[in-house]
Amino acid sequence: MAAVDEPDWVEQRADLEQALHASKNDPRRDTVAGFDDDGVPRAFGRLSMNPGSSLVHGAGGVDPQWRRRGLGRAVFAWQAWRAIERLRETGRTVGILRNYVEENNRSHLGLLAASGSEIVRYFTEMTRPLDQPIRDLPFPGELELVSFADGADRNIAELVRLAHNDAFRDHWGSEPRDRESWQFTIAHPEFRSDWSLALLDPGKDEVVAYQLASHDPESERLLGHSEGYTDLLGVRRSWRGKGLAASLLTEAMKRYRAAGMANAGLGVDTENPSGALGLYERMGYEPTQRSIVFDLPLVADTSPRPTEGVQ
Repeated sequence: MAAVDEPDWVEQRADLEQALHASKNDPRRDTVAGFDDDGVPRAFGRLSMNPGSSLVHGAGGVDPQWRRRGLGRAVFAWQAWRAIERLRETGRTVGILRNYVEENNRSHLGLLAASGSEIVRYFTEMTRPLDQPIRDLPFPGELELVSFADGADRNIAELVRLAHNDAFRDHWGSEPRDRESWQFTIAHPEFRSDWSLALLDPGKDEVVAYQLASHDPESERLLGHSEGYTDLLGVRRSWRGKGLAASLLTEAMKRYRAAGMANAGLGVDTENPSGALGLYERMGYEPTQRSIVFDLPLVADTSPRPTEGVQ
């Protein structure tokens, strides 16, 4: 699928293992796969849902050689049915099935548009060449800059999780990160502890801003350049407007460049009311492609049934 669809990021084995082993989702009930007569997998779908939520995330795809046979519609019908079952299991009657699709994936876009799902958001991938000048943006003197590599003995990872949940509580589509999902984030093979940074208020032993970074060894092949990538960037509400996000990004850029990266990359909610898109543009980031978010409203008492042959 990736060879044909050419996404800018491809799941690793670790991502699949996390999806199948996460305690909040049962892979025996929340995963479906289609095999040909020789036992080769040709289509898949899966769901994830956080405890206490009515938002169900879907993912899936079809082998390019097997497209245009209705397999995608069958997988989506199963997703919608299983999502409603998940809502029923938690005593909820309404919810949302959400799927993300890259704008250049025409077949996936067509499937979601025909499913009755509606476009609710756009996310933009951006990149910045590191051979351009990087400004010096100092941090406030009362704050301490700590990397994940240097702050393990100070429990920086947990302090950043708490800061993230506070910073993103007013962001569209965001849900709190529990310790299990957070541990996967910081233990992922692509995570770079030396590039991941936190600004600590020593007086309160509290992280006020942070930047988590990763490196995909396949980035040069997929994107045409090596790239240090900012996965998460957040500032607590009481510290916003002080330039902390920009300062963390410039420090990260310096570390990317010192490690031999050609570019710095990140993704942004295009409609983020904090003005993040404008900030990144002013810092030299340029858009490369977009992802589109589709939502399908769900009502638990009018459950569709899986397409015939899907089990």
